[in-house]
Amino acid sequence: NRLSMGIQTFDDRLLRFLRRRHSAEQAIRAVGMAQAQGFDNLSIDLMFGFPYFSHSLPVHRDRDVAVSAFSADLTTALSLGIQHLSAYSLMYEPGTALTRLRDSGQLHEAGDETTLAMYEQLIDRTAEAGFEHYEISNFALPGHRSRHNSSYWDDTPYTGLGAGAHSYDGSTRYYHPDDLTAYLSNPLSLVSETLSPTEHYNEYVMTRLRTREGIHLPSLLRRFGPQLYRYCLAMAKPHLGAGRLSEDGQHYLRLTRQGLFVSDDIMSDLVKV
Repeated sequence: NRLSMGIQTFDDRLLRFLRRRHSAEQAIRAVGMAQAQGFDNLSIDLMFGFPYFSHSLPVHRDRDVAVSAFSADLTTALSLGIQHLSAYSLMYEPGTALTRLRDSGQLHEAGDETTLAMYEQLIDRTAEAGFEHYEISNFALPGHRSRHNSSYWDDTPYTGLGAGAHSYDGSTRYYHPDDLTAYLSNPLSLVSETLSPTEHYNEYVMTRLRTREGIHLPSLLRRFGPQLYRYCLAMAKPHLGAGRLSEDGQHYLRLTRQGLFVSDDIMSDLVKV
């Protein structure tokens, strides 16, 4: 019963730059049409941290202007009566057109302070609207967390059906060929990858730390043994002292608001190389 829409922004200029096939007006109308047909579990995706342009779009080098533009996106999104919001910072991946434009000087990355200001506004505005910040990039009204994505963060086994589909049984991953002809010739063909205890620990730490609940330390000890448990606590100690991690009375290790902004660094410290 959940419908998710990849809107990204309500700025038509940015939508054209992103090569999206919809306009802001069409996105807003699509949400209304879904609601009119009875959908009451709607999620939309937004992006933030858009680049500054040397040409083709107005240059917004002023942090306040960029933050205000994202604020307008949030205002529109939260006015639509949605139940879930996912928001992701723009990433520059190797070999992409976006990265080539940056490297050639045709656009400039938004600064860390600008992106941070947008993320802080995202946290505050969604909280004011009654959303819980249940994962680094995900916000939901009570009772509307994404069950699908949460299964990944909870290390829940899942089954994938069809060409290119992946499955997971709690220790081993399986996937079908992504070539349709190869899949149809042998639908039972699977490639498997079994995680070592350390690999499983690393994935567990990285996914659980992304969530509001964090890592349940007794579960960590039970699942991965005393050696990895002690390693996790030892690596977490400096972050606990600096206020980037917290541990509550129920033995959950979780990111603080300060820690959210440097979560990648914290996770890399806690994983076992």
